[in-house]
Amino acid sequence: MAAATKDYYQLLGVNKDASQDELRKAFRKLARKYHPDLNPGDKTSEDKFKEINEAYTVLSDEKKRAEYDRGGTFAFEGTGGGAGGFDFGGKFDFSDLFGDVFGAGGGATFNYSSGEDMLYGIELTIEEAFTGITRPLNITRTVICDACGGSGAESFQPCQKCKGTGQIQTAKGFFRMAQGCDECNGTGKKITTVCKKCSGRGSKLHQETVNIKIPAGVDNGSIVKLKGRGNAGTGGGPAGDLLLEISVKEHPVFKRKGNDIYVQLPVTFGEAALGAKIEVPTIDGVTMMKLPAGTQGGQRLKLSGKGFVSPRTKHRGDEYVDIKIAVPKDISENAKDAIKTIESLYSGNPRKGLVNR
Repeated sequence: MAAATKDYYQLLGVNKDASQDELRKAFRKLARKYHPDLNPGDKTSEDKFKEINEAYTVLSDEKKRAEYDRGGTFAFEGTGGGAGGFDFGGKFDFSDLFGDVFGAGGGATFNYSSGEDMLYGIELTIEEAFTGITRPLNITRTVICDACGGSGAESFQPCQKCKGTGQIQTAKGFFRMAQGCDECNGTGKKITTVCKKCSGRGSKLHQETVNIKIPAGVDNGSIVKLKGRGNAGTGGGPAGDLLLEISVKEHPVFKRKGNDIYVQLPVTFGEAALGAKIEVPTIDGVTMMKLPAGTQGGQRLKLSGKGFVSPRTKHRGDEYVDIKIAVPKDISENAKDAIKTIESLYSGNPRKGLVNR
């Protein structure tokens, strides 16, 4: 028996007790990497592909695998018959293995494609973005022609070049591949009479009203996708999607950053100095907030859990309240005297350290 030089299991990266399904998956993975059509002009990849093909040809055949296992790992001399008596001279049909690499049917490229997506702009108020909405939307899209079922034809005849199979078999060295027929684009059929209703397009324009559901928490620039509500595909391909791009109107009170809300809240000098319980607007109603005594103008307070709900995590953001001291404009003489009295209570210069003298 010849010298032990090749380990087919090692070449495929599987254990010796690997099932046929495991062998097949391993071969698929390596074939995608080393196939000559995917590595044109690369001699190393070509040689590697021949090795894994040789290994798979033996191990995928129960009788050859059993004989190989009895003899151990040994060398083969070329592809015309190895030292162990196995013959690799025949053609191997890769059409079933490479359907996922080269397209449907082991290399055939059928004349179908997904429909185009449609983009519509949706404007919401900040309250609608917070709660989410369901509303009707009038759209115009292409749908499959009901007369021809999307084929664009009233009648067909088999393609003469591929004899109706949609594939042309080609041989490359020791393996055989199926390629899509260029005469019929892989369909196996030739149109003899064009569909009169759609003029051969396979689709027609259609107006409809769609109830769109916008989830709570969307923000400016968010995209909501309605799968399969876009334009029709061709040749039986799936329809595209309806994409809704969200824009949110500006609000006079609330400013949003991410899932947080910001509010500027005017308070009186007395409320800020002495502290108070005050009403604060939130996105889902008015709430009471305790203003600590000695609150400064520009100070930021937080209302936890009063922001937007994240559409993904469902975690709710916070509301930040920026305090603004409201100063009266029309002041009576008595009020001025009272303010001067309060002014005298300051024990130091509040701007100390800001100005160098």
